[in-house]
Amino acid sequence: MSNYSPIYASFRSIGAYAPQKILSNSDLESMVDTTDEWILKRTGIKERRIAADDEYTSDMGAKAGLKAIERAGISCDDVDLVICATVTPDYFNMPSTACIISDKLGIHNVQAFDISAACSGFVYLISLAKAFIESGMKKNVLIIGAEKFSSIVDYTDRGTCILFGDGAGAAIISASSKKEEAIVDVHASADGSYADFLVTPAPGTINPVSQKVIDEGLNFVQMKGNETFKLAVKTLTKDVIEILKKNSINAEDIPHFIPHQANYRIIKAVGDALKMREDQVVLTVGKYGNTSAASIPMAVNDIYESGRLKKGEMMLFDTFGGGLTWASALLPFAGENYQG
Repeated sequence: MSNYSPIYASFRSIGAYAPQKILSNSDLESMVDTTDEWILKRTGIKERRIAADDEYTSDMGAKAGLKAIERAGISCDDVDLVICATVTPDYFNMPSTACIISDKLGIHNVQAFDISAACSGFVYLISLAKAFIESGMKKNVLIIGAEKFSSIVDYTDRGTCILFGDGAGAAIISASSKKEEAIVDVHASADGSYADFLVTPAPGTINPVSQKVIDEGLNFVQMKGNETFKLAVKTLTKDVIEILKKNSINAEDIPHFIPHQANYRIIKAVGDALKMREDQVVLTVGKYGNTSAASIPMAVNDIYESGRLKKGEMMLFDTFGGGLTWASALLPFAGENYQG
């Protein structure tokens, strides 16, 4: 008779960091040809956070990561893998931002690396952490979504500068023997044929650093807004329907639907298509804007710190980003309730 006990990956804690500086819609009115009313109507965004000049992606990631470690009831010495999702790394492209974060947290001699999956990055990390833990390779994985998007935004382009903000979110994914704590399922996918929908053209091997890159602003994010919007609504809805059906769970039974916070109209369209109640849908896009890979963990942290997220409650993540990438995850919150 076998003594084998299955190992489950559990979402043990959450932490986040938002920079102090606020960039409001009225601030943007003095920078580009736009209005507060237009931005609100089109995106639902009222303000976004902007990192200080000497505040880097790794700084924000380390602050969010430390919170997640402390809330998990472990020490930095217990972390045996650090993974960071970002499209705005400290360096293009070595050392990895995960290595810098590890050093800032005093985590040494531990595997650390970055992934690039844009806004889907954090959910991609969950799938990686789940695989590392359930295979028995790791016990406590620190996953971080961190972005200094202001470093790649052209503040003369009203189509993109109104959307993005800076911030970081982190979680500890830990090994557990309790099935009720297990991450239920993660779907992650991509289609590179839509790569030009959302792209930062430089620096890279196609457009190495040159005077042309600077003159043409190729180092800034570029987006096909209308095309991205339409595909996002369709893909996000389809992905959620599939993960719920596969796991025999009804949408109305999910207490916390936490979609990528890109645009209120996208979130509402997906929520309506799934017949989600308002109290199920988590919204933070109004105060943070689109923080890419940091979006979902920052939203989770908001409901955690407000007391809305309780131990054992089911969460449904749904995200879509450059690549194009998309992902969804179904998982219970396995941490302790917020104590203030």
